[in-house]
Amino acid sequence: MGGTETQETQPRLSPKSSASTGSTVAEIGPPSAAARVLHHVRTPRRPRFIVELALVALSYWVYSLIRNAVPNRESLAMERAWQLLDFEKTLHIDIEYSINHAVNDVTWLIVGMNYYYATLHFVVTIGVLVWLFRWHPGRYSAVRTVLFVTTALALFGYFFYALAPPRLLPGAGYIDTVLVHETWGSMASGDMKNVSNQFAAMPSMHIGWSTWCAVAIWKFARPLWVRVLGVLYPVMTLIVIMATGNHFILDAVGGWVTLAAGFKIQRLVCARSAYKFPRYTPDDPRSEEYAAPAAEEAPGPGVPDPQREPAGVSSPSP
Repeated sequence: MGGTETQETQPRLSPKSSASTGSTVAEIGPPSAAARVLHHVRTPRRPRFIVELALVALSYWVYSLIRNAVPNRESLAMERAWQLLDFEKTLHIDIEYSINHAVNDVTWLIVGMNYYYATLHFVVTIGVLVWLFRWHPGRYSAVRTVLFVTTALALFGYFFYALAPPRLLPGAGYIDTVLVHETWGSMASGDMKNVSNQFAAMPSMHIGWSTWCAVAIWKFARPLWVRVLGVLYPVMTLIVIMATGNHFILDAVGGWVTLAAGFKIQRLVCARSAYKFPRYTPDDPRSEEYAAPAAEEAPGPGVPDPQREPAGVSSPSP
C-alpha cells in the first residue's frame, strides 16, 4: 500500500492499465513550448514601458524597411491602377477625381489636408497606444497585437500587388496637391520619393490604422464626444486620402479587409477578442482581483480599499 501511495504522488505518471476497470492513466508531462507561448499570450499581464517602446520602434522600422525594399514595378503598378479605376467606374464609385479637384480649389483646406495626411496617422495612433497603456493595461497587449498583425499583413499587399496612387497616373488628371501647393505632406512626393515606395497604395494603412484607433476609442472611452470624434477620424481620413490623390476608395476597402483579418488572427491566437480582456491585470492595484502584499495593513471592516476598484465600477478614462 505504501508503494502505491508513493507512485501516485509522482509528478509524472507512465501510461498503465487497471486490471479491474480497464482504464488507462495518461502520462502527464511538462507543457510544450507552443502551449507555454499561448499561455503567455492569453494571460493578461501589465505591459512594461521600455519593452513596449522598443517593440513599437522596432516594428515600425522593420515595416518601413520591408515596405521600401519592395522591387520597383512601375509599369505593372500603373497598369493595375488603370484597371482598378476602370473597375470603380463600372461600380460607379470613382469619386476620387471630383474630391481631389473640389478640395484643391480651397487652398487653406487642401494645405491642411496635406499635413493631416503626413502626420495624423502617426500622432493619433501613438496617442491611442499611450492611452491604452496608461488606462487599459490589461487590454493593451491584445489590442496592440491587432495593430501589429494588420500592419504585417499589409506588407503582403505591397509586395504582391504593387499599385500606383491616383496622383501618379499619367493623363488621368489627378492633382498631386503636395507638389502644387509646395507643402510637406507625402513621403512619395518631392525629394522623399527617392527613399519611399511610391507604389505601396493597396491596402491603405491610413485607413487601417485610423479605423483601429476608432474602434478602440469607441469601445473604451467614456465621454460621448470623444467616442464620436473617434468614429469621425477614419471618415475624415477617407476624404483626405482621396482629396490628396494618394489613394483610390478601393485602397480604403483593402485597409478595412486587412484590419478585419488582423482582428481574426488576434482572436485565434488569444482565444478571445482583444476587447474581452479585463481592463486591469490581476497584479494592478486598480484591479478588483488585486491582492495587497501581506506586509501592508488591510483596511478595517466596512472601509473600502482606495487602491481597489469595486466590481462593476471603472476608473475614469479620458
